[in-house]
Amino acid sequence: MAAATTINDLPDVILSNIIGGVSDVRSRNSSALVCRKWYMLERGSRSALTLRGNLRDLFMLPTCFPSISHLDLSLLSPWGHPLTSASDPALIAHLLRHAFPCLTSLTLYARNPSTIQLIAPQWPNLKHLKLVRWHQRPPINSPGDELQILFSECGQLNSLDLSAFYCWTDDVPPALHSNPSLASNITSLNLLNPSFSEGFKSDEIRIITKACPNLREFKAACMFDPRYIGFVGDEGLVSVSVNCPKLAILHLVDTSALSNSRGDPEHEGFTEEDARINAATLIEVFSGLPLLEELALDVCNNVRVSGTALEVIHSKCPKLRSLKLGHFHGISVPVDSKLDGIALCQRLESLSIRNVGDLTDMGLIAIGRGCCRLAKFEVDGCKKITMRGMRTLASLLHRTLIDVSITCCKNLGAASSLKALEPIKDRIQRLHIDCVWDCAEELDGIESSLDLNSLVEIEASNKPAANFFTSDYDGTSNVSKKCKYSYDLNSYFGGGVLTSDDVNGNGSGGKTWDRLTYLSLWIAVGQLLTPLTSAGLENCPSLEEIRIKVEGDCRELSKPSEREFGLSILVNYPKLRKMHLDCGETIGYAHTAPSGQMDLSLWERFYLFGIGNLDLKELDYWPPQDRDVNQRSLSLPAAGLLQECLRLRKLFIHGTAHEHFMMFLLRIPDLRDVQLREDYYPAPENDMSTEMRADSCSRFEAALNRRHISD
Repeated sequence: MAAATTINDLPDVILSNIIGGVSDVRSRNSSALVCRKWYMLERGSRSALTLRGNLRDLFMLPTCFPSISHLDLSLLSPWGHPLTSASDPALIAHLLRHAFPCLTSLTLYARNPSTIQLIAPQWPNLKHLKLVRWHQRPPINSPGDELQILFSECGQLNSLDLSAFYCWTDDVPPALHSNPSLASNITSLNLLNPSFSEGFKSDEIRIITKACPNLREFKAACMFDPRYIGFVGDEGLVSVSVNCPKLAILHLVDTSALSNSRGDPEHEGFTEEDARINAATLIEVFSGLPLLEELALDVCNNVRVSGTALEVIHSKCPKLRSLKLGHFHGISVPVDSKLDGIALCQRLESLSIRNVGDLTDMGLIAIGRGCCRLAKFEVDGCKKITMRGMRTLASLLHRTLIDVSITCCKNLGAASSLKALEPIKDRIQRLHIDCVWDCAEELDGIESSLDLNSLVEIEASNKPAANFFTSDYDGTSNVSKKCKYSYDLNSYFGGGVLTSDDVNGNGSGGKTWDRLTYLSLWIAVGQLLTPLTSAGLENCPSLEEIRIKVEGDCRELSKPSEREFGLSILVNYPKLRKMHLDCGETIGYAHTAPSGQMDLSLWERFYLFGIGNLDLKELDYWPPQDRDVNQRSLSLPAAGLLQECLRLRKLFIHGTAHEHFMMFLLRIPDLRDVQLREDYYPAPENDMSTEMRADSCSRFEAALNRRHISD
């Protein structure tokens, strides 16, 4: 009788490829425990690694990953401390080089130039480098000295990411200009940094792009405001296309657009100043970038009558698949129901529009008709669009659209947004809405579905309905007859007809949000989360991750209206395992609340109450802050409530905490990865306070590692 064949009988090369195809880190680690052969194959096939160990525990540095090509050292503990603060920095550098000899990509927290000087020589063949720093820029002799050290040691760099590196805009141009050989090799440069106070000016953009003519990816925070000297206007944009014609990814964003704060939904979308960018310039830029695949332009000032320029993208940039626009007006103004502007960009798969003051439901419908391949759609700060327009767009794109974000739109609260997305509720995978609790009863009183009568009425306000439809609709109450759109919608819907069921969403909508795996919510301070399920999200069987951002000034409120925020309602989502709870934009009193006001510790209790009822495995938490003292610290009530999350394995606190508060977390039986991160600009400099000192972090980590964890 022949012996049974097992997976171990496969050749090592095939077995190594199978293990290498496993992306989940825990699954890979489990496979390494099967036997020594699998251990060697798994460790040998690992290509990326993130280290979170303590600098003091050098004996724990792994040396079993010989093939690692990407290493992330930005999260070493104690977080934010320079490597040179260790007892023997040279030994650390030597051991890192010995453990990871094949490194070509590195992410490094470089708090001061000495860290770059220590690490850069260890891997002179680096191709990609990302520098991270949330602390203040240290004083240096002249602008660009830090980058000069880097460029002198790593002459083969072709990708540089400074998007999370606190520096000055005038540090970058001189460093690139004085190293022409290295600059000409760079194909990817990310300068989209929210810490810049003003952004790069026109001359700086010209110097950077002229020094790096072979860029394929360029992202930069710019100064577009014409009230400032050196603002980026027509000349600055044209210099990008002239100097870097090979660009495939281009993001030019005003620094004010990088702020995480939500806008005012009552704002009309128009700014006081117009950007000094005209349609002819945009056409010239698009014509000079034929390889463009991804474009983001958010100038935070009015770009008027932009539709004519956007129409040429389809012919001038045939590879464009992702487009993000901010403050571009006139992007879709259909006349006689003819598609125009952005609606002619038929190849787009991702579209984000922000603060488009004149976008109406008819423009939204035109986008749905023309951009028939959209898988991702984001709309932010568009006051004139309503549930009817959004619902029609969702109906038109019900075969492709899986990722939707609706933010800061006056007429689209939580209930109306969810009602609008009913046609794709059984297909959508990622969703962001604002928790503005519009009245569900009022929505029920309105005809919630966009029937043919409604569509005709919308169009009739400008043009005759006959121009919009070619239909056998007879004007009676019988709307079940088939209706046929003109302008090539027939081929899009396969069978050639779009029925009223398709428009209403009855043919595609299900009873549950079957495929929704990620949900993002914005909610104002003091508001409750409890109406979420009644608004339409009561059944999400596949939801795995949720992000909740709370924003506002607690000082304007004396106390919450209820005892708890409402996290307990999330038990309705059985697969929810990962949460981001961001109260970082919640402002209040840290220790000096006047009579009749709550300090931040009581607000933290309000927001975290009930979190222990959830079956969470991972939690990222941003405590609220007192900006007057630049403090974002975990309070005693917060520590007590977090310790009730008995299933947690990973906990990242984006702030600080007292050592004895952290010790509460040792009561979580399976917790094994905890970090304190001050990753907000600017991170506090006083590392010797009770909350931030390295000895406190080290003692907590030692106690955490001494515990026995079953798996």
